[in-house]
Amino acid sequence: MGGSNPDEKILSYNDVVLRRSDLDILSGPYFLNDRIIEFYLSYLSSCHASQDVLLVPPSISYWIMKCPLIDSLQEFVEPLHLPAKTLVLFPINDNDDVSKAEGGSHWSLVAFERNDNVFIHHDSSKGINRSDATRLYNRVRRFMSDSGSTSNVRYLECTDSPQQKNGYDCGLYVTAIARVICLWHGDDRKKAKDGSYLWFSAVKEQVTPSSVAEMRNEILGLIRGLMEKKQSLPAG
Repeated sequence: MGGSNPDEKILSYNDVVLRRSDLDILSGPYFLNDRIIEFYLSYLSSCHASQDVLLVPPSISYWIMKCPLIDSLQEFVEPLHLPAKTLVLFPINDNDDVSKAEGGSHWSLVAFERNDNVFIHHDSSKGINRSDATRLYNRVRRFMSDSGSTSNVRYLECTDSPQQKNGYDCGLYVTAIARVICLWHGDDRKKAKDGSYLWFSAVKEQVTPSSVAEMRNEILGLIRGLMEKKQSLPAG
């Protein structure tokens, strides 16, 4: 990159501002930060534009988990219109220090599916984020319906979620699994013959170490393509 400024803004996409340092993260075997994950989830939202699907930004998920005043959560989550959503994806980060931006060392994903009223946790390093995922579930479940009822809401750990082979690809697993679930939702929302959720099979088949590794190049190419497109647009 020569002497380029790592804090230089390179792309504004929806509400996400990416910086030069984000390209460096994607170019090497590094842990994905909040901005990259938020960017990709925002991109997925644009691709699967549907009023009943919500991909929650990492900062919003984190605040739901860590908000010190639980009574103030209702006002915070109200603009998300959770009762109107049939699919909601929450990225989970294990950062314990709310004062530290870009903290934490592991990402996972919680998916809420309304037809079965279930929260499902996909963790590419089994067990690491379980307490954080259950914390989010316990905080947000009463906001999933207008009545506030939690009697029929369940939480499940996906026991055969694809597992990472290194210590830095967890964010890529989140992006890859989120993409498969969104495709499943738009395609064929049925249960498999064995009673398992259809996206479980799809995730297991499509989220492999090689496909996850390729996500780096894919997201990097996507960002560069959007940068080029923006540069080619006439000013004004």
